[in-house]
Amino acid sequence: MTTIQAILNPKSVAVVGASNDPAKLTGRPIAYLQEQGFDGDIYPINPRYDEIAGLTCYGSAGDLPQAPDLGLVLVGANRVIDAVRDLSAKGTKAAVVLASGFGEAGEEGRARQEQLREAAGAMRLLGPNTIGLVNITDKIPLTASGAMESDNFPEGSVALLSQSGGILGSLLSRAVARGIGFSKLVATGNEADLEVSDFLGALAEDDATQVVALYLETIRNVSKFREAAARVIAAGKSIVAYKVGRSESGAQSAVSHTGALAGADEVYDALFAQLGVIRAQTFADLLDIPAALAQGRRMKGPRVAIVTSTGGAATVVADNVGLMGLEMPKPDKETSEKLLALELKEAELDRNPIDVTLAGLRPDLFRSILKILAESPSFDAIVVVAGSSSIAQPDLVAQPVLESMALTEKPILAYVSPDAPNIVRHLNSSGIPAFAAPESCASALKGLLPNSGTVSVATSNLRDVDCSDIAAGSLNEAEAKKLFARFGVPVTREVTAETPEEAAVAAAQFDGPVVIKILSSEILHKSEMGGVALNIAPADVGAACETMLARVRAATDAKIDGFLVQEMIQGGVEMILGFNRDPQLGAYALLGAGGVTTELYKDVAIRLLPLDRASARSMIDEIKAGALLKGFRGNPVADVDALVETMMSFSAMAETLDGRLDEAEINPVFVLPEGKGARAGDSLVVLR
Repeated sequence: MTTIQAILNPKSVAVVGASNDPAKLTGRPIAYLQEQGFDGDIYPINPRYDEIAGLTCYGSAGDLPQAPDLGLVLVGANRVIDAVRDLSAKGTKAAVVLASGFGEAGEEGRARQEQLREAAGAMRLLGPNTIGLVNITDKIPLTASGAMESDNFPEGSVALLSQSGGILGSLLSRAVARGIGFSKLVATGNEADLEVSDFLGALAEDDATQVVALYLETIRNVSKFREAAARVIAAGKSIVAYKVGRSESGAQSAVSHTGALAGADEVYDALFAQLGVIRAQTFADLLDIPAALAQGRRMKGPRVAIVTSTGGAATVVADNVGLMGLEMPKPDKETSEKLLALELKEAELDRNPIDVTLAGLRPDLFRSILKILAESPSFDAIVVVAGSSSIAQPDLVAQPVLESMALTEKPILAYVSPDAPNIVRHLNSSGIPAFAAPESCASALKGLLPNSGTVSVATSNLRDVDCSDIAAGSLNEAEAKKLFARFGVPVTREVTAETPEEAAVAAAQFDGPVVIKILSSEILHKSEMGGVALNIAPADVGAACETMLARVRAATDAKIDGFLVQEMIQGGVEMILGFNRDPQLGAYALLGAGGVTTELYKDVAIRLLPLDRASARSMIDEIKAGALLKGFRGNPVADVDALVETMMSFSAMAETLDGRLDEAEINPVFVLPEGKGARAGDSLVVLR
């Protein structure tokens, strides 16, 4: 038995600090286990009692007749460490520690949590500061939470992992009210040892779980999370995550545009997208999307049909479906003919939504329409809108839908227009995902799109390039481009000069107008200091450099290394390619619209490294500026292949330098017309 199996499905449980009063918090766990029919061994531990709830009570873990699979520790923070040490010495596989006052309680609490880990030894810990867990599939409640007072928890195929015990209780109560069933519920608390990723990976092999819902405050070990998520997705299951902290501006202090463009939340978006994790945009989504996915069906495309017995409600659903980027096409000719053949003059059958309001709520009519839509090639999902007339007889809607589900693999959802919780609960309990808000229905549909569960697994792109001669700190542009060139990044043709006179001589090597830049490792944004001049005739370079030097000297006392004389690129699409490091999630690449308006438009795509070619191309497709590369409004098609190769070389540099690289950026990358390549126009590199 693995550790996680011992926690989720223990054969024996020791309850440390148990009480003989089931009304008390410390008396609840044994009462819950007995009420749910737990057939394993229960060992109460409390030196004040000889017997609790008809069970022999023991003075300490050392007195137990055998080592239990799990220890549920109910004592206060001042006694937890000794209790955990005793359980570990007995050979207990894992312990669940409910007490607070540890890592969440300041420096003293963090020190106490470290002592707790040491006391556990080889025994694994869930918590502290957790409400525990509940295996609903096997009826094993391992918690003292009052949320378990309900005697009717619907069983389902959704597992919920939460880093907050309060949120777990909140979601459980909401789900019970709506008839949404769970398989497993785990609150991980402070995650002193076991964390969300440990349970996520284990659920890949849990036959009772088809969808995992995650409430996340942070990800402590991103590599473990990536591995666990990949296992779940590979097992054909879905993951829906709600990550708090969306308003964070990012923990790192960045000097590049890249750092300013990508806050912590955008990097989480990228991680979830790469892993195939569906991100819940609202708290309600964390129930709504898993409820729809639990039906075990996915949309093959974005086309939605709506069948309604109330016209206004269908319009609201249709509006929200459109806002989610989904489509509502009219029925194809053959489907229209089948619908019209029903010969209902009072119904609007050959359009979408299909409105039968005037025909009344007739199960036979719903059944016929749903059968036609199930067979139609025009639609990938069906939404049935239940109006007020269904309040008294919810089966008038539920039964035709259930019968239609047997005819098709398409998702079928229900939106309940009146305030009728009983209907929502009845439909969900019957296996029909039902929603009380049109926005929730539309969000659930979007979660069913086929690309929501596609995992991108990139292999390492390391290169055998020696960079030991490059010093730490900020590089000037010429030095940065030489570093890029070592990895195959194409750069502009350019010459360095120490004086205006040398710059004038260098400019004579170029056929036409040039770009002049101030050269300094201490000036990271040259244009803001007046350190860039475009389209300068070679004959004017000396004077232009004198003017530039005076302008920069007036703006800053930074060290000046000289000047950079660079070829003038004409006709390319300007992009930005950047590298940065999120303090929690690690290294990532960014692609976006480049030039001086980069931060204004914030049109970017992000991927965590390593980067593969498929991911690089998907980044190009993701941003609006990608249209400029594909011949927007008659402009020439740009060399996208060259941009992809540049991205791969840039990514290889970032991976090879690894921890030495703090930030790097090319802005702009000039992407020339097809077949003419790409060039790094400006650069920034900061090495640790």
